[in-house]
Amino acid sequence: MNWRRNLAALWFAEFTAIFGSSFAFPFLSIFLSKDLGVHAGRDLDLWTAASASASGFALAVASPVWGVLGDRFGRKPMLLRSMVGGAITVGLIFFVQNPTELIVLRFLQGATSGTVAAATALVAAETPRSRVGWALGVVTSAVALGGAIGPVVGGLAGDLFGLRLVFLGGGVALFLAIIPVVLIVRESPLVRASGARLSTLAVINQRPGLDRALAVLIGSQGLISTVNAATQQLVVLRLLELLSTGVSAVSGLGFGLSGLASSAAAIGYTRVTARLGYVRTAAVAAGLVAVAVAALGVAPWAAMIVIAMALNGLFSGVVLPATASMIGLETPSAAQSTVFGLNASSVALGFALGPVIGGGVAATSGVQASLFVVAGLAVVLAILIARGAREPAR
Repeated sequence: MNWRRNLAALWFAEFTAIFGSSFAFPFLSIFLSKDLGVHAGRDLDLWTAASASASGFALAVASPVWGVLGDRFGRKPMLLRSMVGGAITVGLIFFVQNPTELIVLRFLQGATSGTVAAATALVAAETPRSRVGWALGVVTSAVALGGAIGPVVGGLAGDLFGLRLVFLGGGVALFLAIIPVVLIVRESPLVRASGARLSTLAVINQRPGLDRALAVLIGSQGLISTVNAATQQLVVLRLLELLSTGVSAVSGLGFGLSGLASSAAAIGYTRVTARLGYVRTAAVAAGLVAVAVAALGVAPWAAMIVIAMALNGLFSGVVLPATASMIGLETPSAAQSTVFGLNASSVALGFALGPVIGGGVAATSGVQASLFVVAGLAVVLAILIARGAREPAR
């Protein structure tokens, strides 16, 4: 099994898939307003929230099911399934005529996609143990880079061709992501244990303390996703307080730098873990995320906001692959897809709850106070990792 060839193909496939899925979704409110005729104000706010959260909640429910099927029938089939499901549901948004149809397709997208969890499980299972941390960082870099570039290109394409064609283009990109998976990626044959097949819980319980360790790590992934989702929403509101014009350009620059910093950190973080270990590296990075988010609340100038966004991306780009690598190193091969499916559920819930928490506090106490609350969540994350996680065996 040529794991390096697998990894290169999966990097390209995951970058293309995330690029396609993030092509137009940051502009859902614009699509609802201009293309579907939803009036600005309360109606637009409600339909935007519903369409944004439908996919996350569906993904949270469906991911564990797909994970179990991945351990039984193979991780590559689950990755192909997620890309086909995403391609169809994203592309079909081109045809929607009302907000209800949009929400239905967003729900179906969440229920049938989930490329990150499928690709992560495949890489963790097929990579030599000594290189799992670096390999999962490479996958995370593809996700970060695709998520950073996709909205930039999608915004420009939306201005030129309209958002309907942008959604169609996103579906085409997801279909293109299938090509390297089909032609290049190989998966080792599943080993069928003799006798009765152990459940995932039984496999995990064979290793003392593994259930608690995985619970801490999966919770940590959900919490960092909550922090990131809330911060992405609040930083735009913070810029609106500081700037009268150019908010879109400045926020786009900030998100782009954040994505690039996160991508670079995801590849290079293993040099730090080699000296400090996974637990210390992830805990320190989570504490620095708290500092960066708090800086967003006190920054008096837009330039400082952009710098703080880049730093937040840098430190988040360490926490995400480090905790994912610890999950991959701790989890037995027979349970990889199931555990990463549960992890995807936690991440999806984080992305769904983050805007609710950030927006709720901002509505009652202001944007700055909300950013400080989110920074507090990052501090809780640092404590959770430092006190609850354990260093995986090397």
